[in-house]
Amino acid sequence: MSKLKVLFITDWYPNPQRPVEGVFVKEHAKAVARFAEVVVLHSGDATPEIRGLWKVTRETNPEFTQGINTYRVHRHTSLPVLSIALHLGSVLSTYRRIVADGFTPDIIHAHVFYAGLPAVLIGKLYKIPVVITEHSSSFPRKLINRRGIIMARLAFQNADFVLPVSQALQDSIESYGIKAKFRIIPNVVDTSLFYPPTSPKLPSNVKRLLMVALMDASHNKGLPILLQALAQLSPVNGDWHLDLVGDGPARLGYESMVQELGLTDKIAFHGIQPKTKVAEFMRKADFFVLPSLWDNMPCVLIEAQSCGLPIIATRTGGIPEIVSEDTGVLVPPGDSIALHDALLKTLGAENTFNHQAISQKAKRYTLEIVSDMLRHIYEECLQ
Repeated sequence: MSKLKVLFITDWYPNPQRPVEGVFVKEHAKAVARFAEVVVLHSGDATPEIRGLWKVTRETNPEFTQGINTYRVHRHTSLPVLSIALHLGSVLSTYRRIVADGFTPDIIHAHVFYAGLPAVLIGKLYKIPVVITEHSSSFPRKLINRRGIIMARLAFQNADFVLPVSQALQDSIESYGIKAKFRIIPNVVDTSLFYPPTSPKLPSNVKRLLMVALMDASHNKGLPILLQALAQLSPVNGDWHLDLVGDGPARLGYESMVQELGLTDKIAFHGIQPKTKVAEFMRKADFFVLPSLWDNMPCVLIEAQSCGLPIIATRTGGIPEIVSEDTGVLVPPGDSIALHDALLKTLGAENTFNHQAISQKAKRYTLEIVSDMLRHIYEECLQ
């Protein structure tokens, strides 16, 4: 029997300009690649300097392909009048090129509803089953405009399955009156990278906190709230250190805030790091912190959990589906006082957490488990 062929269509995928964009899509592709041949069609952002309406390139950097053939679409313009037509046309044209190159998919797996629209169009034209994984926090944040709702409804209602990564996200999608055949398929953790320390940590009075997040202008990851909480914590309990991994347009402002709060000697900025380095940071940390204002199913939380880290996070989106009382502490989003109290309590209670048990909780997100879940979905589509 020939190997199943699966085409991923996505607008979010790691690339040289944004190396951490859509890393969760790449992890799903790696999960599917365990049992199927996978090709990725990444429909990138507008690129005004190209000639023509769009340009297709093949990714050659092994850091980004990791053995998965990847086609990138660069569209000339993002003018609202033309963007949808260009998106549909460029993806359809690239699909035909992929087929001409010798890859005819048995399944199309789109990620995020905007990529789902050309996916279901191709599926109808060529009689190929389509599934769509949804990751976007725009649904619970009510940021989907009228045009987006129409696009999402068209994509989801014409897909064989819609696969939100959390129950909270499915509930948010359904709150728009959108009906579809839903199944929850979570994000993935690679346990070959993210695992507990192999030897006991050296005794230390300083508790190491870690936060891994993009630092965008929306402040969605709640870093200002964390800094305010830590500033209040410092006079009471100064035996802590925070490592910040990530980058973005808000970083300079955060660095200034750290200086103004007098926390320069207690907080270190490390910029964007590869997953291997992130895993090393997690194995050295005592606690992982993510005070998101909005979030869905952050990969960094299941990666931290896989490393056995207790988590201090916020009760928003799909996070309560990951973090329970025996794996961490949840506080209301945007509440620096509650976050301060949780930090104060948790820093003195590290020994109450069973790190091996925390790591075991993450087994439900492994490549093997999610790979099996997706394989069963594909089999249902092909029956």
